[in-house]
Amino acid sequence: MNAARCVAIAVFRESVRDRVFYNLLFFAVLLVGASILIGQLTAGQDIKIIKDLGLSATSLFGLFIAIFVGISLVSKEVDRRSVYPLFAKPIRRSEFVVGKYAGLLLTLLANTIVMTVAIYLVLFFLSRGVPDGVRKAWDAPALDPALLKAIALIYVDIALVTAIALFFSTYSSPMLSAVFTLGIYVAGQFNTDLRRFDQIVSSPVAAAIGKGLYYVLPDFARFDVKLAVVHGIPVSGTYVLLATAYAAVYIAALLFGATLLFSRRDFK
Repeated sequence: MNAARCVAIAVFRESVRDRVFYNLLFFAVLLVGASILIGQLTAGQDIKIIKDLGLSATSLFGLFIAIFVGISLVSKEVDRRSVYPLFAKPIRRSEFVVGKYAGLLLTLLANTIVMTVAIYLVLFFLSRGVPDGVRKAWDAPALDPALLKAIALIYVDIALVTAIALFFSTYSSPMLSAVFTLGIYVAGQFNTDLRRFDQIVSSPVAAAIGKGLYYVLPDFARFDVKLAVVHGIPVSGTYVLLATAYAAVYIAALLFGATLLFSRRDFK
């Protein structure tokens, strides 16, 4: 796996130098800062609004990076024909695919860490000097450790999106890969509704298709605990672990499929 590690490091370095990464990161941090002003406009709700916007910004910009960088991980190398000299070296295609995925995960981790630090810094400075009476009225403390659970699941969520984008990028164009990935992500947000699709439509065929999609598509809604954390509703560590394991199964399947498809491509 030394080859995969080298590919991962190369992807991380390239992503860090990429102008898109810095732009997204800049706007994400800017959004967290802007949430201070928005919070001031709602008396007594500053902390809650900042948490909500901060978590949403982390999720949104992480999703953008996962999709728009993930779809070009493999296709860009193929278009540049840089895979030809690469595969002349002792590196397997499976190591190439896994290395590409791991490298983008490192990039997303760096982005998530920066966003997390920014959120906690904003909450720390805003909560200073707040009277105890106001603090007691909050649903959760300003520097609530439970925020880390929500952020962890956001990272798991975008890790799964990255695997989907990588899967499509092994055989499709960047444009189609983006459409497919975004389509699956949006459909996955309403995965639970597909389970009751037979109660909405009268066609048995449509109901069967909906039921099939329910079992095939990942349920992205289960990674979204932002609302619960912001309102101080407990999220158990067991739930976080089970959701992570759920995503890991999909990620493993997608990486296996991506490796299989990429291994069968003819670059002659």
